[in-house]
Amino acid sequence: MGANTGIDGFIAGLPKAELHVHLQGAASMDTVLRLSQRYPEAGLPQDMESMLAFYRFTDFANFIETYVAVSALIRSADDVYDMVIDFGRDLAAVNGRYAEVTVTTDSHLRAGIAPDALADALTRGRRDARARSGVELAWVYDIDGGFGLPSGERTIAWAERHLPEGSVGFGIGGPEAGIRRDDYSDMFRRARDLGLHSVPHAGETVGPDQIWASIDALGAERVGHGIAAVRDPRLLDALAERGIPLEVCPTSNIRTGAVSRMAEHPLAVLRDAGVRVTLNTDDPGMFGTDLNREYAVAHEVFGLGEADLAELARESVRASFAGHDVKSRVLAEIDAYAPASP
Repeated sequence: MGANTGIDGFIAGLPKAELHVHLQGAASMDTVLRLSQRYPEAGLPQDMESMLAFYRFTDFANFIETYVAVSALIRSADDVYDMVIDFGRDLAAVNGRYAEVTVTTDSHLRAGIAPDALADALTRGRRDARARSGVELAWVYDIDGGFGLPSGERTIAWAERHLPEGSVGFGIGGPEAGIRRDDYSDMFRRARDLGLHSVPHAGETVGPDQIWASIDALGAERVGHGIAAVRDPRLLDALAERGIPLEVCPTSNIRTGAVSRMAEHPLAVLRDAGVRVTLNTDDPGMFGTDLNREYAVAHEVFGLGEADLAELARESVRASFAGHDVKSRVLAEIDAYAPASP
């Protein structure tokens, strides 16, 4: 057991990794308010009370609208760099050691940031976050399905020309309904040619068919969210047998209305079915959470004790695309803090 006492202390001290967190959505409310005041012409809230109201989502569609509006505040390479540095600081504050951070590059390109300047901001931010906060960051680039195939083409074309250090994954997010995963199969093939792993969102707000499509058409190696898998026993068996991990984000699912009550969240069902589960924040700045809070939910709602929480932390490292040295180091830290049962 760690040196701290009590479950909150144990969680706070537990070394952790995160695999599903969006750079834009990780920005704290203070950061977003600062950007909103820097660019008042965007028409977003200019004071904290209004910003809090702005972040009260009515449904998933409203969340997507808000996310797009916040993304539009990021208008320069310096804005991107600042967000990376802030994220590194926040990750270190919850004893996060490693994160695979999703960057929706096309939103930045459409905002007018030069392609090479965006790549440079990510490279410098990653390097400086490591130096300042001791964290290791890696990049996942996702297509916003709401902007269609042209956005996907711009995303993969940028990656083919400007791939920064630490790039590990390629995904698709945004709205799922009406977005055919197989329409994007060639873009994912091109991403694999670059050495990027397939990590699409699927089964967050629609049924298991999108998860099947992500596996069959996009070669998914991990699935973002994937909670709809509980509706299909055959899919649960396939996920378990193939060892395809899910990036589960409990608070996010409540805040966007994907799940109505935390007690109804399928986290426990997924684990009981033998599916590999990792615990993540998704958009912590927007949802008022952090990685420690997600682990606390796993304890408070689903009854996971210290050994189970430590195993969740290990699973996030094992399911990551970190290099061998990083994986070995973080797993050793977890084992030193919370030795596995013999």
